[in-house]
Amino acid sequence: MLTIQHLTKHYKGSSKGVTDLSLTIEPGDIYAFIGHNGAGKTTTLKCIAGIHGFEEGEICINGMDLGKDALGCKRSLAYIPDNPDLYEYLTGVQYLNFIADVFQVEAEKREERVKKYADAFEITSSLGDLISTYSHGMKQKLAIISALMHEPRLWVLDEPFVGLDPKASVILKDLMHEICDRGGAIFFSTHVLDVAEKLCNKVAIIKDGVLVASGEMEKIVKPGQTLEDIFMEVIGDGNKTGTD
Repeated sequence: MLTIQHLTKHYKGSSKGVTDLSLTIEPGDIYAFIGHNGAGKTTTLKCIAGIHGFEEGEICINGMDLGKDALGCKRSLAYIPDNPDLYEYLTGVQYLNFIADVFQVEAEKREERVKKYADAFEITSSLGDLISTYSHGMKQKLAIISALMHEPRLWVLDEPFVGLDPKASVILKDLMHEICDRGGAIFFSTHVLDVAEKLCNKVAIIKDGVLVASGEMEKIVKPGQTLEDIFMEVIGDGNKTGTD
């Protein structure tokens, strides 16, 4: 589904970035990506989404090399940044139709999906309003719905639960399971460690741009421990607790 091999991306004039990162996200995975602020999570996700170039390494999505077929890779994934920048001069439904146009979604299918997901997130009555009038939480919901318009097999999400109310968070978790049950996969960053521990079957921990632990959640988090315990231990001393 998603293979990252020896990814290296550094910013000019800064020591921040990612160094020699390798991960494999398989169909059915809900894979958490955790680390402190500035650890390299967003950099990695933006490289996967094709927003950032990178100096070394390879990223493959559904068997396609991002460096050779960027458009094909982008068609098969959905990326939601931590602070979605939506076109605020559009209404909610205009924005969803715009995204559907980009991905060439048929009219009947887009209408069906808009109704299904807008009803689920309870923003149907606001779709005719300008996005500039939306709260942060409503914008987050709209971004999530837009990501579902073309039914991507891979979801790449940066802090997707930020701004969502408890009910919307439950709906998002259910959607994640639904996507994975259909053979898709989720790779997302989060600071909400208890949610990651309960929701995800795999986890990767990054520190200062270097992957320090990765693998199945039940192997990383031993009985009597929590993901928070492991995170603090790993971030504190940098020792590896497990790898794929």
